[in-house]
Amino acid sequence: MSVVVSGGGPAGMMLGLILARAGVEVTVLEKHGDFLRDFRGDTVHASTVRLMDELGLGRKFAALPQSRLGNMVVPVPGVGTVALSAFDKLPAPYNYIAMMPQWDLLNFLVEEAEQEPTFTVRMNTEATGLLREGGRVVGVRYRTRDGEEGEIRADLTVAADGRHSTLRREAGLTPEEYPVPFDVWWFRLPRHAHEQAAPPNLAPGFGDREMALSLTRADFFQIAYFKAKGSDARLRAEGIERFRARIARIMPQYADRVDQLAGMDDVHLLDVKLNRLDRWYVDGLLLIGDAAHAMSPAGGVGINLAIQDAVAAATLLAEPLRHGRPTVAALARVQQRRWWPTVVMQRMQRILHGAMFVPVLSGRRAGPPAGFAAVTRRVPAVRLAISRLVAFGPRPEHAPAFARRPAG
Repeated sequence: MSVVVSGGGPAGMMLGLILARAGVEVTVLEKHGDFLRDFRGDTVHASTVRLMDELGLGRKFAALPQSRLGNMVVPVPGVGTVALSAFDKLPAPYNYIAMMPQWDLLNFLVEEAEQEPTFTVRMNTEATGLLREGGRVVGVRYRTRDGEEGEIRADLTVAADGRHSTLRREAGLTPEEYPVPFDVWWFRLPRHAHEQAAPPNLAPGFGDREMALSLTRADFFQIAYFKAKGSDARLRAEGIERFRARIARIMPQYADRVDQLAGMDDVHLLDVKLNRLDRWYVDGLLLIGDAAHAMSPAGGVGINLAIQDAVAAATLLAEPLRHGRPTVAALARVQQRRWWPTVVMQRMQRILHGAMFVPVLSGRRAGPPAGFAAVTRRVPAVRLAISRLVAFGPRPEHAPAFARRPAG
């Protein structure tokens, strides 16, 4: 019983950890030499925090560098500020979203997985193709950073290699694309010492056909700038001075520090996609996370949905793997379990795109939806329901019994 996983992101590493705890031989291939890449998804939602506790990793996880993300607060003319979420009102101790550099999360998962004798991670190694025998996938071809090429045979191959999945293309699978009206440009601005006492919040700012969102981190503000899809070349041609002026206008509270952006190389584009495969598997191959369903950054749910895929896959496939190769029916059960949570969250994102982003980016409105803000202000249960959906998702997974350990 052996599994090869292409992609050492949160889904691939979580899958490797849990399957290794079941005694399955797991090899994770990660094309980079480390995880030090900025502005990957850094939100760790309540469902994942709870999962860490169930795996016996809660204390160690809590000791990692992190901050807690506050509620989304928007300005409403004539009212002041209105909270659109209420994460702090969820039942403790899972009443927050952690903000943690993804490289810290991934290094942590690798360290824990390497405690298991059946786990191997191969850095600087990229899966470049699929091995097939008799119409079935039986492993991968790989290439290392040094140019070495080889093959790894496995009873199950898992593509956790992201929205531009090589193995998905090799399998001939094409996702259905849903229109997204915007892209996101990420950057960071310093957080001054006197601001440490202020409660951490998600603070939006609105302009003419543009908007931004500030996320409070331990010692900086992480800013997402939203503009119509396809604007990157024009923004970069305009240069950093014009971009600084845009941010100072939209978010005047940061006008005193936009000069910390030295150039447009400090501004990182995320080409936003929202798509979903109709079928997440072929015989011998399973796709999870962004390889199966790319998510918009709306709600920050992408990492956690991918981790939930990994938990479901490990839970459903550990026993079949103990008896050899999982059948196509076994792979189909993973998709069946994770299908409607994915559909629900993508539908939520599409509604949010239409209600929030399209009116602002098309110039029809320069602020949050007034009706929605009024409802959340007057009906606290709405804020709580939204927060629960974002924090846990529609079907949160739990660690299987075989993977649980005493708190360490």
